[in-house]
Amino acid sequence: MAASQFSPTTTSDLDIKPVAARIGAQIDNVRLAGDLPDAAIAAIEAALSKFKVIFFRNQSQLDDAEQERFAARLGTLVAHPTNPVRPGSAAILELDSTGGLGRADRWHTDVTFVDAYPRLSLLRAVVVPPFGGDTVWANTVAAYDGLSPALKTLAENLWAVHSNLYDYAAVRPQASAAAAKHYEHEFTSTIYETEHPVVRVLPRNGDRSLVLGYFVRRLVGYSQSESNHLFELFQSHVTRLENTVRWRWSAGDVAIWDNTATQHCAINDYGDQKRVVRRSTVSGEVPVSVDDRTSVTRCRATNSSAHSKQSAAA
Repeated sequence: MAASQFSPTTTSDLDIKPVAARIGAQIDNVRLAGDLPDAAIAAIEAALSKFKVIFFRNQSQLDDAEQERFAARLGTLVAHPTNPVRPGSAAILELDSTGGLGRADRWHTDVTFVDAYPRLSLLRAVVVPPFGGDTVWANTVAAYDGLSPALKTLAENLWAVHSNLYDYAAVRPQASAAAAKHYEHEFTSTIYETEHPVVRVLPRNGDRSLVLGYFVRRLVGYSQSESNHLFELFQSHVTRLENTVRWRWSAGDVAIWDNTATQHCAINDYGDQKRVVRRSTVSGEVPVSVDDRTSVTRCRATNSSAHSKQSAAA
């Protein structure tokens, strides 16, 4: 049987090549498709649980419909809470470097500004620049495991406020007018604010993961200055180079990652070249802290400023 047609039944059947010691593996003998047998899907899920992010080369057979068909085998698909889906798809988010969504060049975990943020994300490369445009992932379970006992205790007692609202002009002073318009009229069309534990207990294996990243605005019970210092302390453990893996994309590549156990960052080093990727996400559970408390949504409100400007422009 040709490698491109192989359907694994156990993880031992997968042709797995670790890309880095703590996170990431390339799987070469699988052709991703919605009609893979259940045993193959289970084997892929097991590899994902172990390596946190897995990569598949040469999956050019996937169009939008096939991407969604395959992603739905991993769980219930969920659309982005504010950004529109790609036309003709159920839940695909297109990230086009030349469009309004801009470039996701900050360390983040997808959509942590909502309570039950996605469990898994799947990204397919459509247009890849001739140089640059890599993505880096970090293992947030390894980051927690590497903390000293005293820092683990501190982190386990911290809660953070995550939100999609921030000072866009200050953070991205060089952003295009299209990107700024997209941020105000779409990305923050609804404002979310959610409190998450900084350490969540993962439901499938009991591992503990740091919940941080770009959407954190402050730590509960601390001043902004104190929050900033504590955030940088723990975030720096997440992004230590030994906790990361870097992927150089080719068109047709697919990456799948455990969004509860990772952060990622798209490196903005490809100038004005075009880069297009399409993402599917699988629904997740509300995080639970080490003392069994669940995350809480503090705000979900229409952005009246954005809507008033939309009405005036109409």
